[in-house]
Amino acid sequence: MEYHLDFKPLIKSPYCQTILGTSLNFNWEIPSKTHYIKLKDNDLLAVEVSTPKDWNEDSWTFFLVHGLCGSHKSHYMRRIAKKFNKLGYQAVRINLRNCGSGRGLSRGIYHSGSSDDVLEAIQEISRLFPNSKKGLIGFSLGGNIVLKLLGELGPQAPGIVDQVIAVGAPVDLLASARLFMHPKNQIYAKYFLRMLLSDVNFIHSHFSDLPPHNLPPTVSINDFDELYVAPRANFASALDYYYYCSSKRVIKNITVPAKILFSEDDPIINSKVLNGMKLPSNIQIYKTLHGGHIGFMGQNIFKEFRWMDNQVVTWALEQAKMVEDR
Repeated sequence: MEYHLDFKPLIKSPYCQTILGTSLNFNWEIPSKTHYIKLKDNDLLAVEVSTPKDWNEDSWTFFLVHGLCGSHKSHYMRRIAKKFNKLGYQAVRINLRNCGSGRGLSRGIYHSGSSDDVLEAIQEISRLFPNSKKGLIGFSLGGNIVLKLLGELGPQAPGIVDQVIAVGAPVDLLASARLFMHPKNQIYAKYFLRMLLSDVNFIHSHFSDLPPHNLPPTVSINDFDELYVAPRANFASALDYYYYCSSKRVIKNITVPAKILFSEDDPIINSKVLNGMKLPSNIQIYKTLHGGHIGFMGQNIFKEFRWMDNQVVTWALEQAKMVEDR
């Protein structure tokens, strides 16, 4: 089911929403304990667990997954984890491979389909708090990962993950790759490519046994996926990677309460890719006219300047009540 939300943006420009929304930050890092998760291939993930003093194991734990080139330090990850803590809920910020406090601990790479890594992290942390119900929230690339994971789990999800929320998720990776190639979006493509190439250079210098990556100095997002991501992640090609890692392929199999938020003016996410798809009633899609990519800066600078944060936390608590009332 699809709904339209009356979000009143501070600035209507998707460019300003995207750039300013991810660069303006007035939040310090919140206290957390680092846990290292050993994956099946012996790489390590680092997750940051923030537990309020009055939290008890029968309460909820909310796992957050960042976007491309992000980490537990990403502004939205800090802000939303802090909101959950203030309300008395535990927040776990998962760093994908070589991100945040896990930098330099993985020979492998993360990508849009890294649902197995996230599942291993959730299962390991859940062993420490077996009675806690679990919510999973993903942003951008992380949004696709969490939806893909819940689609893969299907009816087995409850007890592993009890609810899911995704914001600005590239549920159709090919559609997003095409948007990145549009001339007006080159500023975003160049921004991400600069960070991606820096990460690749770091990994190959840190792990001296890895062969040279041999990437040309100038590549597109599609070239990067074709020449580097696909072979490193064992896909035949970029198109093969886009197909198998797009959560759109399995999203209809999600059985827990799920909310998906798109901005219709998002420059790098096609908000229409789920239009017309028949989805079960537990999956609800929400759209706003404005917001850019993970921006959502609102007009009310005192109460809802970070409109997305308030919406995500409100949804998470609503879905928690739904789960508890069953």
